[in-house]
Amino acid sequence: MARGQITVRAARWSATHPWRAMAMWVAVVIACFAIGSVTGTKKSEGDGDIGEVSRSEQIVKDGNFADPDVESVLITAPSGTLDQAEAAKVAGVVIERMRALGGVADVSQPMPSPNKDAVIVRVTLKDGDADTRVQPLLDTTAQIQQQYPQLRVEEVGGLSIGQALEKTLGEDFKRAEIFSLPVTLAILLVAFGALIAASVPLVLALSAVAAAIGLSAAASQLVPAVDAVNSVILLIGMAVGVDYSLFYLRREREERAKGRSHVDAVEIAAATSGHAVVVSGTAVIISMAGLFLARDVVFSSFAVGSILVVAVAVVGSLTVLPAVLAKLGRWVDKPRIPLVWRLTANREKPRFWPAVLKPALKYPVVTLLVAVTALLAVAAPALGMTLKFPGTEDLPRTTPVMKAYDRLTAAFPSTGTSHEVAIKAPANQAPAVQAALAELVQRTKTDKLYAQDGLEKPRVSKDGTVTVLEVATPYEGGSQQARDSLTKLRTELMPQTVGKVPGVEYAVGGFVAADVDYAAHTKAKLPLVIGFVLLLTMIVMMVTFRSVVVAVTAILLNLLSAGAAYGVVTAVFQNTWAEGILGFRSNGAVVSWLPLFLFVVLFGLSMDYHVFVVSRIREAVLRGVPTKQAVAEGITGSAGVVTSAAAVMIGVFAVFATLSTLDMKQLGVGLAVAILIDATIIRAVVLPSIMILLGEANWWAPKWLRPKQAKHATPPAAEPERELTPVG
Repeated sequence: MARGQITVRAARWSATHPWRAMAMWVAVVIACFAIGSVTGTKKSEGDGDIGEVSRSEQIVKDGNFADPDVESVLITAPSGTLDQAEAAKVAGVVIERMRALGGVADVSQPMPSPNKDAVIVRVTLKDGDADTRVQPLLDTTAQIQQQYPQLRVEEVGGLSIGQALEKTLGEDFKRAEIFSLPVTLAILLVAFGALIAASVPLVLALSAVAAAIGLSAAASQLVPAVDAVNSVILLIGMAVGVDYSLFYLRREREERAKGRSHVDAVEIAAATSGHAVVVSGTAVIISMAGLFLARDVVFSSFAVGSILVVAVAVVGSLTVLPAVLAKLGRWVDKPRIPLVWRLTANREKPRFWPAVLKPALKYPVVTLLVAVTALLAVAAPALGMTLKFPGTEDLPRTTPVMKAYDRLTAAFPSTGTSHEVAIKAPANQAPAVQAALAELVQRTKTDKLYAQDGLEKPRVSKDGTVTVLEVATPYEGGSQQARDSLTKLRTELMPQTVGKVPGVEYAVGGFVAADVDYAAHTKAKLPLVIGFVLLLTMIVMMVTFRSVVVAVTAILLNLLSAGAAYGVVTAVFQNTWAEGILGFRSNGAVVSWLPLFLFVVLFGLSMDYHVFVVSRIREAVLRGVPTKQAVAEGITGSAGVVTSAAAVMIGVFAVFATLSTLDMKQLGVGLAVAILIDATIIRAVVLPSIMILLGEANWWAPKWLRPKQAKHATPPAAEPERELTPVG
């Protein structure tokens, strides 16, 4: 064992000063969370430079528009034909009550829908805190509804939808947190057979999540955060935090079973599993860092949150975990769960995993071909993957405001999906711009791709240089018709009207534009991110295992599992057959940001198992064991901990597959399936087949990369485990 190794030195100090180490960890976690509470979270305001939609956003910003928030009060009949006189009376009450509220800047006159089946009153709000402004409006609307039950009176707008969505997401986050804890604890109880041993990884993972959430809030002052970042931190933090502790704890337990003292067992675990944790954590951080190359606020926010929680989890497993284990001693195996404890403490040779390995050991070529063919077949649907943003139509319809939104957009199409036409021209060209817009609107009136109900008028900046117009489409934002309307607007209508004004600069933005441009942006950046992750991960694996072949094998296997995950996500979410099972409505696509994020997460997390398993194989090889036998020993010896770690990840990810939003649901399914494939088919079938076929070639490396010690250094017989050269 390399006593000078930093993981061993850290473990030794923590094990011999347990109270100090634990006190320091608690202080650090509290400080991190407190820092985040003090700084607050800075939310992102845009998507970065992703094409024409970004240019549109910049033109609008240059106009310095007041852009007040607007809520709409919709009056409809619960059934049958709307009584126009009664609707006008209620609209008058709405106007009177809303104008009396302090947070209201203006209230419009009632406007009937084109089909006369609804009346709308638009309420413009003053600047201020969203919750304090919108809640009085919601309360007033509810009171009017109670006063006039013969009509349906409801409020819809960006603030009211945002408030309802925030509540839903908040409940989702709490549910994910609540359900992930018992699921993880149950799996750990089965893995260890003792309550304390099962609780330690869970507590450390939660502390890492808490610290990372605080640090992420502070980091958002430099890299603005998106709403889903805390969910991502919980997702990644619970997975890696538990896994790292699990690897460490199982090895320490294994060494104690051999008669080691608590401190010696901790040091051996630090030299082997601890070092594997550092390598795995480094691989995950490198993968996540690749997201910065996408130059996108969503990916940058996810990268910051993921990197922070992984770094905190690694530090915790190397510092406070040895202290906890040294202090608990054999109490870590108390209280025992009778039946489960007997199973986990069973020292007999395992039967299941040797049986799984038999095909790979006896027929490696056939086993490899069959497994790879099956995985490629699973990955095949990914070739037809379509990317889209989840739109308002994809939000859960469990809240009254979303049902009201559907009625609003049906009655007034321009309140739904619209394109934001942004124009910048010299002030002396203002008349020409207005004339061009008038021609544009006239052309849209005769085109079924566009909706005109008279609600939207051009807005002009104070200096007269910027004009903005909302051009609505009656179709859902994710539909092909909405995309067709964007294409026609960008390639035909705008160039033929506004484009003819001298000195004009224009761009078309809005949700549909963001959807189209973001998907193109992701596809363009994906090769760069993949190349970065592959290159740096390969370097880390080469240096760690002193082998080019092991590094290349790791890359290929991870690409195979990622491809299979893509195929499953595509097959599940671009079709309707799983809607009832998972509780979603398919929009015929995969969320735009998912493929890139899923790749870096899977590539990083898959390294957990690969590093751990290959480390055990390499330990056997360094003792002089033939490669075939070393593969069998390494995989069967690590199967228990890998299975437990994979079960924890799958359990946590599966909880996210039950959440309300389509993006979190797809992420949960993709990660859960990928880890399942990776921990079973990849590690127990494909990996052993390849390593057995390669034999001694597994450890080939150029002279400059080879370790200084002999390739098969046989340690003294007295303490073979203590003399093992750790990975790297």
